[in-house]
Amino acid sequence: MRSLFLIIGVFCSLFLYGQNDSLVLGFREYLGYVKKHHPIAKQAQLTIGVGEANLMKARGGFDPKLEVDYERKDFKDTEYWDRLSATFKVPTYFGIEFKGNYAQNEGMYINPDETVPDDGLYSAGVSMSLGQGFWVNERMATLRKAKYFREQTKAEQDILVNRILFEAAISYFDWLKAYRTKIVYQDFLKNADQRFQGVVSRAKNGDVAQIDTVEAQITVQTRQLEWEQAQVTLVHKALTLSNFLWMNGVPVELHPHIKPDMRPEGDIDLGLGIAEIPLDSVAMENHPKLLALNYKIEGLMVDKRLKANKLLPKIDVEYNFLMEEVQGIRNFDSDQYKGGVSFRFPLFLRKERGDLKLAKFKLRDVEFDRDNAHVAIRNKVRGLFNELESYTEQNRLIFGIVANYNTLLHAEERKFEFGESSLFLVNSRENKLIDARLKQIEVQNKFFGTKAKLFKSLALNPEL
Repeated sequence: MRSLFLIIGVFCSLFLYGQNDSLVLGFREYLGYVKKHHPIAKQAQLTIGVGEANLMKARGGFDPKLEVDYERKDFKDTEYWDRLSATFKVPTYFGIEFKGNYAQNEGMYINPDETVPDDGLYSAGVSMSLGQGFWVNERMATLRKAKYFREQTKAEQDILVNRILFEAAISYFDWLKAYRTKIVYQDFLKNADQRFQGVVSRAKNGDVAQIDTVEAQITVQTRQLEWEQAQVTLVHKALTLSNFLWMNGVPVELHPHIKPDMRPEGDIDLGLGIAEIPLDSVAMENHPKLLALNYKIEGLMVDKRLKANKLLPKIDVEYNFLMEEVQGIRNFDSDQYKGGVSFRFPLFLRKERGDLKLAKFKLRDVEFDRDNAHVAIRNKVRGLFNELESYTEQNRLIFGIVANYNTLLHAEERKFEFGESSLFLVNSRENKLIDARLKQIEVQNKFFGTKAKLFKSLALNPEL
């Protein structure tokens, strides 16, 4: 089912508080609920799990290994061969591999070099690369990149959570705007109806012309129409807000009796984590997007070093002590051993040089992205701080305008009561006040939206 109405008691226990027998959904409680239950917020947590899983996989390259090979051939009552080889290998971070081996070979047709004592042959030794793979190798590079990728996923998780919280905040502000708009039309509808009743009464007594009742009734009908339109917008915004409300994996529809906090200013700054953040204290180097790009660059630098290392010749050496029985390191006889050297080197290195160039191009490409993102984020944050200062001043001005229009309306209504004004002038004053109230709501909504944009630009992931 697409939506589910919450039981009011359950909803209250989660993030609602009572006020004058009504239920109010506070901004911080709402964001905390979104962060805890929204699928996208939960999905963001999976990115850290992916990073940890990749790191575990990379560390698996250094796990000790036990290998056992056994084969036997009997044909026409003849034992051709009976071979057993058990090897224990311990790879290390720096490309050195320690290993121990036990071999026992029997049969009529085994190769002479496979001949071992009757009780088998023990060996212990080491192998390593002296050229390619000496400073960096596949296992080492994979582990380093996995560590950087894990840190990158942590930064990307903050970005994903920040994005969903930003969208949720904008939805809340739009819902608040729609609710305030409906309240404005609701209040003025009540005023228009009272005025209509008063005009009808005065018309019966002959104090005003009968035509004034028609004008008063038109005003009532206009306010009713505006209220209905505002109610439809409010329902739409409430449904949009419901997209961010989930409980136990089930989408939740906002109850129609629940209303937004009419004075969320303090909660907005605390909920978004932008309270008392001056421009000069914003640290760009800690921005999650830049951190993610930096960790990506570190991983690509490891890849570039690995590709550069492959320009070296591949020289592998191996040395193993041989013994008939295990008696400790002191009894190793250096005259009994098995060793070897292998050398490989392509003449033109076209594949290796091409891989190195591609690695350098990928690295430079991400460095350009990082440099561009740093400048873009810094300038956007500066612009938003300036915008907030402007909206602070606009709010001060619009509050004064509303107060003055309200004074003019009350004065005009008093004059109308004493017969010194007309209904037309009262309605004109009221329309101006309505426009100013709506403009006030619009400016406040933009002010809150700019705070949300600052929150998004800083990619914050606040504790809620």
